[in-house]
Amino acid sequence: MGTAVRSILISALVALALGGSGHAASEDVPVPKEYGIYAKTDKGLTRIISNIVYEDQRILYLERSNPISFPLNSVRYFVIYGKHEMQYLTLNNLKPFQMTSLGVRRYMLGLDVGLDVRKISDILYTAKPKGLFGRGYYALWINDTAWDFVIE
Repeated sequence: MGTAVRSILISALVALALGGSGHAASEDVPVPKEYGIYAKTDKGLTRIISNIVYEDQRILYLERSNPISFPLNSVRYFVIYGKHEMQYLTLNNLKPFQMTSLGVRRYMLGLDVGLDVRKISDILYTAKPKGLFGRGYYALWINDTAWDFVIE
């Protein structure tokens, strides 16, 4: 009976060790070389460039200026590297707002998309959307800065 219990314990420890190492490997977050906001895809990290946020009559909006595009279901999570006030982080879809006098479309915030934010270090966070992205125009917002992108 002692050898049976010992073999069960050894098997359980081996299974735990193998399962634990695989879980730890999936939790590794790549650290970018420069501060910024990145989308983690199957191909690695892709930097998302910030857009200018405008204010007109106390309404915040942005104008689409060649945002990066991602294929549907390619964005796994976001990596936020640098000093940011994370309590103000939101992910929103962007809705057409109005046209400027020059014929450029302005976009305003739509509904919040839920995020699971995890602190890796003082300057490194991950933000994973709750659920799947649909096609559309989105932006990560922190205070008055927006990082916009398109899901196609």
